[in-house]
Amino acid sequence: MLNSLHVAGNTLMHRLPAGLKLAALALASLALFFVQSALPLALAAILTGTLYLRLGLSAGEALRRVRPVLITIGLFGLLNVVLVSPEEALSSTLRLLAILFLAASVTASTALADVMAVLTRLCLPLEGLGLLKASDVGLAVGLVLRFVPEIAARHAALKEAHRARGLPVKLHRMLAPLIISTLRDADSIAEAIDARGIRGQ
Repeated sequence: MLNSLHVAGNTLMHRLPAGLKLAALALASLALFFVQSALPLALAAILTGTLYLRLGLSAGEALRRVRPVLITIGLFGLLNVVLVSPEEALSSTLRLLAILFLAASVTASTALADVMAVLTRLCLPLEGLGLLKASDVGLAVGLVLRFVPEIAARHAALKEAHRARGLPVKLHRMLAPLIISTLRDADSIAEAIDARGIRGQ
């Protein structure tokens, strides 16, 4: 059973409709790109970070979920210090942090089925034009979101296995078994989808 990024809870964030949360995420992310001053961006990062930490996750688990993206944002910030002014680098880093925490909050507080349902409804006009099948889009995005934590967990398990055997932990040594196991699961899921006729509905 693949893990989900959703965290069960009864906070206000959990009770908001999925469509409203996704719309707010899109609009807030867009609005933040028009803010250039570091102070309001810092406040936004603090507020969204606080929101994320109040969803029922322990601090350690909350950090573990976003650690790879945090590292990427940190590296991006360091690169920006070289390419642009320190003020611009700080603003861009804070902006990305605010978007990350808000996106993590929406993901953690929204059931995957609700996300898929919203995306399916949004794609219905395109289905009416014959451009795509709305249910397939929702299903595809849902599967991607379900695979993200699973792949991360497998990567962590492979690292622990290498350490237990006294082997150096190198990414290129783990890629092959990680890809093979992921593709094997993808085949199993595809067979289950075809067996249930989901794509034909």
